[in-house]
Amino acid sequence: MHIDKDRIPARIDVPGAVARQAVEFGDARGFGKMGGEYFTLAAGTDIAPLLLGLEDDACQAPHWGYMLAGEVVVSYTDGTVETCREKDLFYWPPGHSVRVVNDAEIVLFSPQAEHSHVMEHMSRMMSG
Repeated sequence: MHIDKDRIPARIDVPGAVARQAVEFGDARGFGKMGGEYFTLAAGTDIAPLLLGLEDDACQAPHWGYMLAGEVVVSYTDGTVETCREKDLFYWPPGHSVRVVNDAEIVLFSPQAEHSHVMEHMSRMMSG
């Protein structure tokens, strides 16, 4: 699920201040502490090979975030594919992989335990 910043409904829109809110944007119940993450990813980066061995060979941590720059293709285990671009607010549910089309800068908010597990697995895969 993603939405361009300018398509998020404005709840407040007065001179000097605009507050936009996308409602029902994922569900964080059942997760503990959240981590704030900043990713810089080069074009051509594909994390799919690094996810092999995880459940469904996919990242099982949900993410809420914002695309500061670039373009990524997100593939889900249900076969759905979507493209997120600069200025998109997004929610990626568990069961996904990411491929970078154009150099990207991304801010993520993720359940700390679940995403730490995925990043540790990816680090082990990179080190052989």
